Amino acid sequence: MTTRPDADNRPLYLVTGASGYIGGRLIPHLLDKGVRVRVLARNLESLRQREWFDQVEVAQGDALDPHAVTQAVAGVDVAYYLLHSLNVGKGFEDIERRMAAIMGQACAVAGVQRIVYLGGMVPPPPIKLSAHLASRGEVGRILRESGVPTAELRAAVIIGSGSASFEMLRYLTERLPVMVTPRWVTTRTQPIAVRDVLYYLTRAADLPPEVNRPFDIGGPDVMTYRSMMEGFAEVAGLRRRIILPVNLLSPKLSSHWVGLVTPVPRGIARPLVDSLKVEVICGDHDIARWIPDPAEGLLTYKDAVDYALRRVRDAQVTTRWSSASVTGAIAEPLPTDPDWAGGSLYTDERETNVDATPDAVWQVVEGIGGERGYYTGNWLWEIRGALDRVVGGVGLRRGRRDPDQTRVGDALDFWRVEERVRPTLLRLRAEMKLPGRAWLEWSIEPNGPDNSVLRQRAIFYPRGLAGQAYWLSVYPFHAFVFQPMVKRIAAEAERLQLERSYGDQLKVSAA
Repeated sequence: MTTRPDADNRPLYLVTGASGYIGGRLIPHLLDKGVRVRVLARNLESLRQREWFDQVEVAQGDALDPHAVTQAVAGVDVAYYLLHSLNVGKGFEDIERRMAAIMGQACAVAGVQRIVYLGGMVPPPPIKLSAHLASRGEVGRILRESGVPTAELRAAVIIGSGSASFEMLRYLTERLPVMVTPRWVTTRTQPIAVRDVLYYLTRAADLPPEVNRPFDIGGPDVMTYRSMMEGFAEVAGLRRRIILPVNLLSPKLSSHWVGLVTPVPRGIARPLVDSLKVEVICGDHDIARWIPDPAEGLLTYKDAVDYALRRVRDAQVTTRWSSASVTGAIAEPLPTDPDWAGGSLYTDERETNVDATPDAVWQVVEGIGGERGYYTGNWLWEIRGALDRVVGGVGLRRGRRDPDQTRVGDALDFWRVEERVRPTLLRLRAEMKLPGRAWLEWSIEPNGPDNSVLRQRAIFYPRGLAGQAYWLSVYPFHAFVFQPMVKRIAAEAERLQLERSYGDQLKVSAA
């Protein structure tokens, strides 16, 4: 299904991967350029709360569905291909090849004038590439051979608040003053600021039709991962880090190590680590023949880190790598579906009256997790998160994109925001490793002046006998977690209500 707000004669750009790290940031730049923008997404709910949602056309569908892609590219002038697989699982190369072939063929038939693709920097033979980098190069080749002029922008490490590479670098450096590291920390790379990536992406749409080739894009600094960590520590005001490279840590062990120390889970850390074994620096700066450097110059590595850290401290991280890392199919049943497809659904329900308005209760509920924690038994939540990391899950370290507000699709510790209706409903879907599916939900109803009813539900749909055993094993702990949780959320909302009332009284007195 495709909807169009205002048909006019302005160029129409399609953005795939709009819920991802780069796509979500690119769209405002394109809108500022004055073009129409259409997005292709499987789950539009994850986009509805973006500030640009009402300004774009929306096409709902899967990039592996030729019919959906054909509809999405109809009438399009420029198509941005920003689809990547962060989790390198079995068969991911085939999936990426199929998506690229479907997009290339659909664009050729529809008469799309240009494809812009953001890939990874690919060193020339005979260097052996990781599966991650090789797949990025293969996708670029497929798009360039589609018959549609393609600008393939190849970047190495992207430095920006919320990027997977930056989060990995940041947490390793902040948490480990002394590091025994793999030898890949001495490999050279050429990082680039996300600001400059967006600069190139925006202008690549205007390249002349004869340009059909890859371009290496990088910042002004060629560095090792070790010097990047040392530079980060300097910018962040940390003590100089002691880094001891050894040959003992294989990429597999390194990804476990990264997964335990940083918010980036093992499955995503593995392709990043594999890529760090290969030297990736720009072979040329040919792109400057068509797209000159920004007037103020390309950001240095330290300037990019400083800017990213300020965004993190000011809670102005607009997109994160975790936004695109959705586990579980969107089409799976919700806990509100009748009979839940005939399966067993276990629930733990708690309810309490709150001497506060629904808005005050909502403010507390929406701020749960991250640095604030869960209002009770935080040490139990930490243990559960640590256990999840050990088995390759995401754990609690993903934190929150924003300390106070959520959007549908946001990652929140080891949850994903599945439903958000302010100020009445917040539902989180579990993304920890489980023998089943789980949700945590709060609903809020008014109950007279300055009074509300808060209902909390923990929901579990078991998978087989392992799921049944899991529920029975954790259920006794619910009394120590969920009952105090709902009570303390209510207490915090009542405290907030008193503060508001006292502030309003002071304003009336002053008047």
